[in-house]
Amino acid sequence: MEAAMGLMRRMPPKHTETSLSALLSLLPQHSSDLLSQVDQPLQVLCDMEYGKEFILCEYNRDADSYRSPWSNKYHPPLEDGSLPSLELRKLEVEANDIFAIYRDQYYEGGISSVYMWEDDNEGFVGCFLIKKDGSKTGQGRRGYLQEGAWDAIHVIEVGPEEEGTAHYRLTSTVMLSLTTDNESSGTFSLSGSIRRQMNMHLSTEEGHLCNMGRMIEEMESKLRNSLDQVYFGKTKEMVCTLRPPSEVVMRLPDS
Repeated sequence: MEAAMGLMRRMPPKHTETSLSALLSLLPQHSSDLLSQVDQPLQVLCDMEYGKEFILCEYNRDADSYRSPWSNKYHPPLEDGSLPSLELRKLEVEANDIFAIYRDQYYEGGISSVYMWEDDNEGFVGCFLIKKDGSKTGQGRRGYLQEGAWDAIHVIEVGPEEEGTAHYRLTSTVMLSLTTDNESSGTFSLSGSIRRQMNMHLSTEEGHLCNMGRMIEEMESKLRNSLDQVYFGKTKEMVCTLRPPSEVVMRLPDS
């Protein structure tokens, strides 16, 4: 299992589904662990009742159906699917509205979904998802890539309130893949994923959504900087080393 997880961490996100399927056939006894621990590129389904798309993941799945955050119904229909409590459902609806504004401001389009459910420690868990398709045919205002996708998964575990404070544990994963294709630079493909955690004790005076929003905003800023330095920075350094720009190439004196 440890070797399988190490292998999945090194696979490009766009090959995750194929690689995971191969591992499940090789290690059927670890299927539940693999499915719960391996983050896959996010898929999208449309809630026909509301005419809105929502994101599919393990956190809104029950059997082979997925719960929509808009109608709170499962697709395909499922009679005994698990649902959040009325109080948590109200918080979920508010979180979806607020997170949609956050998505438009930071991503200029895309799809977002928020799901919440009770845990076993008298607290609750919230999952905040964003999918941005940056390809030529994708959503958003800057679809100039041949292929491009940004999938962000933020899972926040909120502990029970104690003396006006609560413990928050955020686990964030970002999967990035892009491909460019033009005459000047040719075809270039880059993909990878990064995961980070954050733990904080915060006052609940302003509400859970304020605290969770600040943590996600701070984490996404750190993840973007890490991706810029690790993937784009290192790639640029390697390309410039192998093929230095003409203005920095120095001619050696004739011997």
